[in-house]
Amino acid sequence: MAKKRSQPARKPRTDALRNRERILEVAKKAFTRHGAEASLDEIAKQAGVGAGTLYRHFPARDALIEAVYRSEVEKLAAAEHSFAAAMPPIEALQAWMLLLVDHIAAKHIIAPALNSIVGGPSRLYEGSRGLIQGAFDELVKRAKKSGDLRKDLDASDLLRAVIGVSHVGFGPDWQQSARRLVDILIAGSRAAK
Repeated sequence: MAKKRSQPARKPRTDALRNRERILEVAKKAFTRHGAEASLDEIAKQAGVGAGTLYRHFPARDALIEAVYRSEVEKLAAAEHSFAAAMPPIEALQAWMLLLVDHIAAKHIIAPALNSIVGGPSRLYEGSRGLIQGAFDELVKRAKKSGDLRKDLDASDLLRAVIGVSHVGFGPDWQQSARRLVDILIAGSRAAK
């Protein structure tokens, strides 16, 4: 009897990928507005897909919540490459830090949905920490190499500072304040010329 060869995994169809991305975008907004109990049928409807399509991609509510969070983290990490390719090192670092502030703001808004996941959000945060740290380290390394940043600057200290200013308080203008503090952090981290 001839051995059956296993077929290589098929790449998802373009329309399936588009559907998945639309579902994630709509779900992010729905979870932000309505929390973890946002209607999955309404998410499917607003994404322009049937409920079956939504459940084919995300068989459970937790899977969709996790996918929304992971997608946001992946976009944040990927921004490192596009910023590094399009901007001088110090500007790329600053732009990414501002994007991190926005990410933290979104995470606080969607936190109740993340907390609803069985096992809590800490499982999700573990994997995202490495992606975020890796992107940040590359941007800092590039800015140091260009002479824009002080050589004695520790990337972890700067990242902790950004995260710290993003958790100062959640009044109506906290995000604008955090963005101003990013400017101050960059100014204070510049190499003496």
